[in-house]
This record gives sequence, structure tokens and C-alpha cells, in this order.
Amino acid sequence: MIPLSEPTYLILLALIKEPTHGYGIIKTISEVSEGQYEIAPGTLYGVLKNIEKQKLIEVVGVDLDNRKKKIYAITDAGKEALIDEQRRYEKLLSFTYKLSGEG
Repeated sequence: MIPLSEPTYLILLALIKEPTHGYGIIKTISEVSEGQYEIAPGTLYGVLKNIEKQKLIEVVGVDLDNRKKKIYAITDAGKEALIDEQRRYEKLLSFTYKLSGEG
């Protein structure tokens, strides 16, 4: 499963604090990245479908006030994948510091 694609990583990260619907995920990623990362709805829903099949996320409800949008939550397997990917990124950064003479 590792490495995770960038959209998968960002979606899991957006769900780490609380479950939300697709638009909430898009908004969270945009806000946290200060607009540097934008996930288009087509990309988002394709990735959501894929990572739901992988059991990294699950549908936990429906927002009836908001046109019956599905509410997604990260699973324990999704949290593990996110932590593993974070560790992988940290290793890559440590290699970068070592090779560049900064660490």
C-alpha cells in the first residue's frame, strides 16, 4: 500500500480530526495547504472510492441537511497507512539532510 499517492495522503490527513463529506475534504486540504493543493471533485471521488475499497476510510453517515452527502471517516487501517507514510517522508527528509550536509 505504501507509498500512498499524494491525493490519498492528503485525503486521509483531512479526515484525521473528524469525519466529513467530500466538499469538506476539499476545503480542509485547500485551507491547510493555504491553497497550494487543490483536489478536483473528479479526482477526489475516484480516490475516495478506491481507498474505501482498501478499507482506509468508511462511510459513517449521511448529511441529510446537505443533499444526502456521504460522511467519510478514516479507519484504523487508514491511520496506520498515514503514520507509515509520514515515517517514510521523515526518512526521505533525513536522507536529504545527510546528503546535503545540513544534518
